[in-house]
Amino acid sequence: MKGNELSLNREKRAEIISSIKDFFQRERDDEVGDLGAGLILDFFIAEIAPEFYNQGVGDAYKYADEHLEDVLSLQKL
Repeated sequence: MKGNELSLNREKRAEIISSIKDFFQRERDDEVGDLGAGLILDFFIAEIAPEFYNQGVGDAYKYADEHLEDVLSLQKL
């Protein structure tokens, strides 16, 4: 990840685009091409993924903070 940019490797991007296309076919009985699915993915990456990323960072911080004493109890006295 460069700076604040969220990114996917080529294989994962292709996999998610395929999933988006399958979703539209299954749930909406509509066909979306690679370009359309890619644009939808780009929208979610830009607008929604940062919220989930930030939530994950916050959750990790909270977990580490709550378990820090557990780590300190491992010290040899």
